Amino acid sequence: MNIHKNARLTPHGRAELARRVVECGHSIGEVADAFHVCVKTARKWVERFRRSGEEGLRDVSSRPQRLREPTPQAVITEIVSLRRQRFTGKHIAKVTGVSTATVSRVLRRAGISRLRDLEPAVPVKRYERQNPGELIHIDIKKLGRFERVGHRITGDRTGQSNSRGVGWEFVHVCIDDASRIAFTQIKPDEKAVSAVDFLKAAIAYYKSLGVKVVRVMTDNGACYKSFAFAFACKRLRLKHIRTKPYTPKTNGKAERFIQTALREWAYATAYPTSDQRATELPHWMHRYNWHRPHGGIKSQTPISRLGRSEDNLLRLHI
Repeated sequence: MNIHKNARLTPHGRAELARRVVECGHSIGEVADAFHVCVKTARKWVERFRRSGEEGLRDVSSRPQRLREPTPQAVITEIVSLRRQRFTGKHIAKVTGVSTATVSRVLRRAGISRLRDLEPAVPVKRYERQNPGELIHIDIKKLGRFERVGHRITGDRTGQSNSRGVGWEFVHVCIDDASRIAFTQIKPDEKAVSAVDFLKAAIAYYKSLGVKVVRVMTDNGACYKSFAFAFACKRLRLKHIRTKPYTPKTNGKAERFIQTALREWAYATAYPTSDQRATELPHWMHRYNWHRPHGGIKSQTPISRLGRSEDNLLRLHI
């Protein structure tokens, strides 16, 4: 039972109040003053005690036991049926002849008060390529450069305008669909030249691990729709797949990797400058690929998904 923090009486106190009147013969006024309640309240608990004993001193719901004029079941059925035909609340009230409040109450009880509740939830389609290199995901994250610790770490916005104009840097990220082995580089922009340079560097990195990349998935950014990027994919014999517009979940592995990188690298430490943050990125990437258990692959490390022997992995280890 949730007793209000300012309540004068608990069930035990109510019983004591009632006994002083019923069994000890004290007047209701005296007892009310002793318990710091009004006479009306004291009389209420005494009458309940006389009528039902201590059971009558418990808190009960103020909701009426039955409605005087409940909404007929036929009307409820019609309201729900009209809602499933995408009628609005006011339209349903006009057709059925009941108030909009009644319509709202019926729809809320049926769990279809919002139009989106009428649509079944779209099942999440999860996929994972079987072999490393079958598909890599590429994306870009824009980060602001800084010359002192920012407000996102300190919470102090005082003087933040003094460091404006430092510029931006763009973290190009790549992650393998099957193994989750990731590769990143920081570029000065997100133009086609930078995207092509990063693609070539990523392919070379995976090649150093013995992984042959076949497909690459990107969003519909301008750099990925450029002729230069298309030509680079052709030269590297890669099949370029672009995601459906405004559907970032299609490239979800890259998006999720960016979240992890921001949490565990970019915003994990109060870096004095963005240059020191950039210096830390290769070290964090090494921990991510070689030592960090990945939840999406049953807590294995990404490098362990290459299927190499331990001796071969040690040769590749930095």
